[in-house]
Amino acid sequence: MGPQPFPVIAGRETTIHTLRRRPQAPAMPPTHSRLDGLQAAFACALHMHQPTVPAGVDGALISHLQYMFDRPGEGDNHNAEPFAQCYRRMADLIPELINEGCNPRIMLDYSGNLLWGVVQMGRDDITEALRYLACDQQMQEHVEWLGTFWSHAVAPSTPLPDLALQISAWQHQFADLFGDEALQQVQGFSLPEMHLPNHPDSLFALVKALKEAGYRWMLVQEHSVEQCNGTPLDPVQRYLPNQLVARNSCGEEVCITVLIKTQGSDTKLVGQMQPCYEAMGLTSHHLNGTAVPVLVSQIADGENGGVMMNEFPEAFRQAHRRVRDGDGKVTALNGSEYLAHLDAIGAKEQDFPRIQAVQQHRLWQEVGETLHPDAVSTAIKALTSREDGFSMQGASWTNNLSWVEGYSNVLDPMAALSAQFHQRFDAAVAGDPSITATPAYQQALLCVLLLETSCFRYWGQGLWTEFAQEINRQGQSALAADS
Repeated sequence: MGPQPFPVIAGRETTIHTLRRRPQAPAMPPTHSRLDGLQAAFACALHMHQPTVPAGVDGALISHLQYMFDRPGEGDNHNAEPFAQCYRRMADLIPELINEGCNPRIMLDYSGNLLWGVVQMGRDDITEALRYLACDQQMQEHVEWLGTFWSHAVAPSTPLPDLALQISAWQHQFADLFGDEALQQVQGFSLPEMHLPNHPDSLFALVKALKEAGYRWMLVQEHSVEQCNGTPLDPVQRYLPNQLVARNSCGEEVCITVLIKTQGSDTKLVGQMQPCYEAMGLTSHHLNGTAVPVLVSQIADGENGGVMMNEFPEAFRQAHRRVRDGDGKVTALNGSEYLAHLDAIGAKEQDFPRIQAVQQHRLWQEVGETLHPDAVSTAIKALTSREDGFSMQGASWTNNLSWVEGYSNVLDPMAALSAQFHQRFDAAVAGDPSITATPAYQQALLCVLLLETSCFRYWGQGLWTEFAQEINRQGQSALAADS
């Protein structure tokens, strides 16, 4: 497959919505009988991402992976090919372990940027390996794909109307590469940077968009949520599914099942398969009278750092060989498979503990009984003014940095471009949905999504904020050309 000028990120909204709303069979593979007597399980996910940057000829949009290949002397760009091999290696590791009599499991979270980037680069070896993992019937028993935002946007600072666009764009990209049948099987969602919004309206918009897009569950970071009384999750609760309650400032509520990623050094935990060995020290737990196995869930970058590049493959092999040779009380499970198993043994969604985003207990206490957007806004201002740690910026696995502070030169253009895009297209698309298939719409949408990429607000001021400014310029040009 040769390079293409733009990714497939829109144009099939009605078809995909119909597909995703179609009832799905539970994700229980033919080997589910092996779960009899199960005490605990572990679920590991690999997050893969390379941003799109305007660093080609005349500001052409290229993958940062291509940028690394083009400039091997900068930073750790010499790792470009090792990174590329990380993106395809599960297509070798999974069959290898199956041939050894193991029953491996892995969840994969690939950004739309990365999926488009390997196509742009003509890396058919990567694309075909991923197609094998997504489409081969045997691989589907062992590999679960997780949905995500197309351009690795961080949810709390993404304009609310664009949350659904990010979700839809990824589904378009995935279906274009791997087919509608593969997309229909994607049931779980992985937030970029594990950044869960805690502002009521932002969280509600996110969960509502996920449910409308056909997602059944989401992976969340342990310290980004709290019990409904404001206390942290109890030790056992971290290993069980929970129901995340999202209530907006008008009092509307929507819920989604979540699995909890426990705290810790992400790449080291997954790179050395610590979740497997933690699960071996746990036992089953009762959920509303039903004995259920607990689940240790973890996600880490799949390529960054020496641990993931070098140590993970052998640790992955050793963990699954240990499970194969064990007593059957501990095994590897993917998220949807685990939830399907709970459903099969009588543990239903309504049995799961209800939780909310962190800091919301304080907010609802401040708001009181009169729930109204103005009351919520007033309460947020009052709590923030006390300077005692209250924040509505959400929580992520990188809480030592802010995706907002000091980045007005990215955030302001981002908000303005999004607003201009919706002003230009929303009414037109409502009248004629086929507009989303036009190059004018897709080129403008591409710039809107790309400008929201978290990477432009991670490395500080300099080259990366300049990339953002160039993407904004291209977006403004696209909208001006179409006006």
